[in-house]
Amino acid sequence: MTSAQPDTASAPLVAASSTLALVHYLERQGVLNPSRVEQLTGLAMSELRDPDRRVPADAHYRLWEHAEQVTGDPGVGLHAGQMVDPERMGLVGHVFFNCDTLGEAVTQYVRLHRLINESVLLSFEQAGDQAILCWQPDMAEHYCRQDMDRTLAAAITRTRHFIHPGIRADWAEIAHLAPAYADEYEKLLGGPVRFDCGITRLAFSSRHLGHPIPRRNPYVYSAVLKQVNSLLARLQTRRSFGRRIRRLISRQMATEKIDADTLARQCHMSRQTLYRKLKKEGLSFHGLVEQVRQDKALRYVAADHYALGEIAFLLGFSELSAFSRAFKRWTGTSPAEYRARHLAPPGTADQAPADASGER
Repeated sequence: MTSAQPDTASAPLVAASSTLALVHYLERQGVLNPSRVEQLTGLAMSELRDPDRRVPADAHYRLWEHAEQVTGDPGVGLHAGQMVDPERMGLVGHVFFNCDTLGEAVTQYVRLHRLINESVLLSFEQAGDQAILCWQPDMAEHYCRQDMDRTLAAAITRTRHFIHPGIRADWAEIAHLAPAYADEYEKLLGGPVRFDCGITRLAFSSRHLGHPIPRRNPYVYSAVLKQVNSLLARLQTRRSFGRRIRRLISRQMATEKIDADTLARQCHMSRQTLYRKLKKEGLSFHGLVEQVRQDKALRYVAADHYALGEIAFLLGFSELSAFSRAFKRWTGTSPAEYRARHLAPPGTADQAPADASGER
């Protein structure tokens, strides 16, 4: 089968190396059906080996669903992610494990993550003595339990393999509901795990950031980094308009009402042109507003710097009740409950706050 690169101008993409890693796992399990893989991805098997090739995220996630079916393993993502094969690692992986320290590697991982998966936003923060990675899909329909499992398993397994075997998570929060194999997460990650959190976060001690990477090769690092920077530049050009609008929305959200006409005027175009340019990148104006609100809401509520009424105002809600309804739609829980869970010491049971209003 020979196929042209699919028209992906309006769809988020995933690095073909990620899809190929899943193909290799299915091959090891003895359940690989090349024709079915080609049907689901729209690409010939040989095309997946092209380091510059990218696969529509929807097709990649369909392949994960297929993998769960043919293996009969609901935890296929966790199990596939624990396979370490340096010879079959993607370009970003080679950058990561040829950095000087884990801290530098995490910085590069976050910077280059859109090359791995455009449909998931990755951020990093340090809170006290903890370093926290946070994954969130661009849209709810882009969340894939199996792929998120694989991401977490690969992150911790590869870090132990290439950097230090004693690294463990302090705690983890998983966006999806607790699956039947929930007990495997703590065994793998090393710390307490909470499910149904609406967002996925992995915390570990900041002291690990100084760990040197033992087998780093500066020559490999320089060569591969040059290649991935070129790929990233092309990607940023393709997706730059949506990011610009997202930044404008974020900047204006706390100061004035967000509307498409205002932002279109700032960009010196009509509202119709704004909508058309966003649609070309697979985005919508209202979807971006919702994403920015949700991202800020999760950070503000978890951080406890503002009362919930203040957060509602900062995010453009007319009243706290409207914000609470939206937050529950995003996460499945109320802002007060979400805050209580994040402020509770790791490993303690979730407790609802005494003051359900959340006001201070």
